[in-house]
Amino acid sequence: MVKEKEVIGVDLGGTAIKFGRFLEDGTCLESFSVATPQPATPEDVINAIALTVNRISQDKNIVALGIGMPGATDVKGRIAKVAINLSGWHDVPLADELEKKTGLKTILCNDANCAGLGEAWLGAGKNYQNLILLTIGTGVGGAVILHGKLFIGHNGAGGELGLVTFNPHGHPCNSGNTGSFEQHASATAIYRDTGKKPSEWGELAKKNDPSALKFWEDYGKIIGTGLATYIYIFTPEAILIGGGVSASAEYFLPSAWKEVEKRVLPSSREGLKLMVAKLGNDAGMVGAAKLAWELTQ
Repeated sequence: MVKEKEVIGVDLGGTAIKFGRFLEDGTCLESFSVATPQPATPEDVINAIALTVNRISQDKNIVALGIGMPGATDVKGRIAKVAINLSGWHDVPLADELEKKTGLKTILCNDANCAGLGEAWLGAGKNYQNLILLTIGTGVGGAVILHGKLFIGHNGAGGELGLVTFNPHGHPCNSGNTGSFEQHASATAIYRDTGKKPSEWGELAKKNDPSALKFWEDYGKIIGTGLATYIYIFTPEAILIGGGVSASAEYFLPSAWKEVEKRVLPSSREGLKLMVAKLGNDAGMVGAAKLAWELTQ
């Protein structure tokens, strides 16, 4: 009996590395995570990934490996340029090293882009060819899918939606920008400006606390204002909101949509859907598997 081909999708994070085995139709056969080595040096992380991949590849027809990275990669998906929350990462030839140690074709991509690919493949975006995913957590990440393909720009660094200028006189951003969207919309910004975490505001909103409902209404206006920029540039069919803050989407999406209607011409938002992402923390792993399948085509 011929064994069906499989790929492995990996989501590399600062505290955990997630692994999933996928068939070509998106069926996940197995998924689990291992602790990220501390300190997370390139050598130790590469060894940890290779060891796990080789263990789960035994007696299986694994044909490729996809890795979602917390940082920028080169346009060919071979080199990890930087990795956020991992120590000593700079221009690491990650794909080459893993191919040597596992014998599997390997490709890398930024984790937010992987999440976008995952949602487009198996999640809330699967019925759309043109979509934007905004992940709102500690920071704000994003992914842009155009005509069914991930948009990464000519050198692999495109689609950094959180770093777009929102308020030229706002807070300084780690990117070097001032008043980036991330500095107004992220969980970090919410805590900085209000002294409460998004989860706390969410709990209060569930109890119909007037100050929390007002907070989320105002927050929705911020989101809608930021989305207007992306809509004018990309005119997507759907915008998906993911990340931790999306847990309270029911309280801010209505005012976000009102803001979009106010700021964006009907011709630029015709048929547009604003939705919550579906795959949660698995999106990056799923998207990494999708990348791996594309490598085999």
